[in-house]
Amino acid sequence: MSKESPNHHLFEHANGPSLEEINGSISVPQGKGFWRTLLAYSGPGALVAVGYMDPGNWSTSITGGQNFGYLLMSVILMSSLIAMLLQYMAAKLGIVTQMDLAQAIRARTSRPLGFILWIITELAIMATDVAEVIGAAIALYLLFHIPMFLAVLITVFDVLLLLLLSKVGFRKIEALVVCLIFVILFIFVYQVALSKPDWAALLEGFIPTGKSFAREPEIGGQTPLTGALGIIGATVMPHNLYLHSAVSQTRQIDHQNPQAIQSAIRFTTWDSNIQLTLAFFVNALLLIMGVAVFKTGTVTDPSFFGLYQALSQPDVMATGPLAAVARTGLLSTLFALALLASGQNSTITGTLTGQVIMEGFIHMRMPIWARRLTTRLLSVIPVIICVWVTQGQSTVEEHTALNNLMNNSQVFLAFALPFSIVPLLMMTNNKLEMKGRFKNSLIISGLGWLSVVSLTYLNLIGLPQQFEAFLGDQASATAISWSHQVAYLVIVLVLALLAWTIIGIHQGEKRLQAKHQSLLPASHERMTNHE
Repeated sequence: MSKESPNHHLFEHANGPSLEEINGSISVPQGKGFWRTLLAYSGPGALVAVGYMDPGNWSTSITGGQNFGYLLMSVILMSSLIAMLLQYMAAKLGIVTQMDLAQAIRARTSRPLGFILWIITELAIMATDVAEVIGAAIALYLLFHIPMFLAVLITVFDVLLLLLLSKVGFRKIEALVVCLIFVILFIFVYQVALSKPDWAALLEGFIPTGKSFAREPEIGGQTPLTGALGIIGATVMPHNLYLHSAVSQTRQIDHQNPQAIQSAIRFTTWDSNIQLTLAFFVNALLLIMGVAVFKTGTVTDPSFFGLYQALSQPDVMATGPLAAVARTGLLSTLFALALLASGQNSTITGTLTGQVIMEGFIHMRMPIWARRLTTRLLSVIPVIICVWVTQGQSTVEEHTALNNLMNNSQVFLAFALPFSIVPLLMMTNNKLEMKGRFKNSLIISGLGWLSVVSLTYLNLIGLPQQFEAFLGDQASATAISWSHQVAYLVIVLVLALLAWTIIGIHQGEKRLQAKHQSLLPASHERMTNHE
């Protein structure tokens, strides 16, 4: 974690290694067995996996299960496989180039474009932070009966947790995150184990079909397409790529030895895929909860409040054992604990990512407490407004408003995703960038472009419906028409900015290649003179 500067300046210039205080700080064994080496590399994958199981994923998966059974299980599987591919490329970029994704993009683009991309990525981080604020505040409310307004304010003080963690060492932070992941996983495994799901139907749900992206039927205001887009948007998040390209550099590597680099890529990929597999199981368990834990159609309030209440009502439980445990209040308490653990995990990784993109894109650094406090205060504002405005309304309306705010905030992820995945693929496909042997293979490149084009397309076609969701259920036809026009204008702007980014990176790579070639004769002459 970041150290505060001895002169205590709030802003400092930063143009060194990514996360400089922990870069290359963790040693790895040489010539040891597979498992001992893997253990040394384990940790960064857990920090990344947190983003794939944060509170933003919960309602989309559970609601999708309630409305469409196991139909969207294939979407969770595809999203997880795409995530593994993209995170592999992000980690490889960091290890081979010794730059994180933000630094690599900024090195190839102009200052104005770098600043714009920084703002877009900051908005994406704040959008995920809104979900964390809501999740943590609701967990505090449910567990300790703290009023929502006060619970939201309390979430600001998680900066104290980060200050404490900054003193204990990065390896211990990784261990804490892994522990919290297993807490979340075990809670959902326990609840699903009591539900006795239909395993044949569940396995059939993993087979992709066109029905998963159909525009009908519409159940509870959701179609399979909107459900799939919600799962994809909540799963594949841009800030995880920046984070992984940075934390993959925390291990000590001999960058003059290609075999050492290859070994680091191999074990980092193992770590990432293992942790993302755990994230996949968490998201799959959430969807199974929607199908098998509750009786079909009984969860009318998909917010965290509604799910908590449903888990304490025996009459909506799908099986006798679940109903028996629900009477004790254990199911609902475990759910709230998992929600709190998820929010705190995301807090740790969100702060690290914010530091990475600020240093990488605009070469500025803030103390960790100031960085976290600024982001959290900005994220708390819309939540406080939402809580304040709905105070006089019914309980269901208050819950729905918070749930809608969380879901609607995720729209910024759709803006930011193309500006991370397209540059990432371009740079890892570059032979010079990847030192020849580490360039993406033809199969990886093909799968990468298929994933990038598919994700970009799905995120952008979902924008009109996401903009419409901002208007609420009582919007007029005129308002809906205007929201669609605004969405189409945003799509055009996103595509134009994406084209600018692609051109900028392409030109930057040509400049770097020309510089590299100009240095070759001088290097050859020095070698000749030495001989």
